Amino acid sequence: MADVEMSSGKAPRSNLRFGLNRGRPTTVIPKAVRPSHKKGVKTEKKTFIKSVIREVAGFSPYEKRVMELLRNSKDKKARKLTKKRLGTLLRSKRKIEELANVIQEQRRQAGH
Repeated sequence: MADVEMSSGKAPRSNLRFGLNRGRPTTVIPKAVRPSHKKGVKTEKKTFIKSVIREVAGFSPYEKRVMELLRNSKDKKARKLTKKRLGTLLRSKRKIEELANVIQEQRRQAGH
């Protein structure tokens, strides 16, 4: 409770062992504002990095299986599989959308 009163800065500590303002007098060090790591990287740069990583590493085995399920129009099975792997339905939906876009790109390139 004494820490709460000291943080407000109302009364300085009195260098006594007892009482409301007990404790050694100290100077308050102001907290420095740290920059957020999310603001620095632009979205274009992120997508470029992700595309390079995807090109080098390829797809994981479960992603290949999900893509095969999507091609065979087994959307519910694909969603269940990705939810099991990724943990939440929102992550699952994002992954299925991403893989569906990849399949569309492959069809476009095969057509040309």
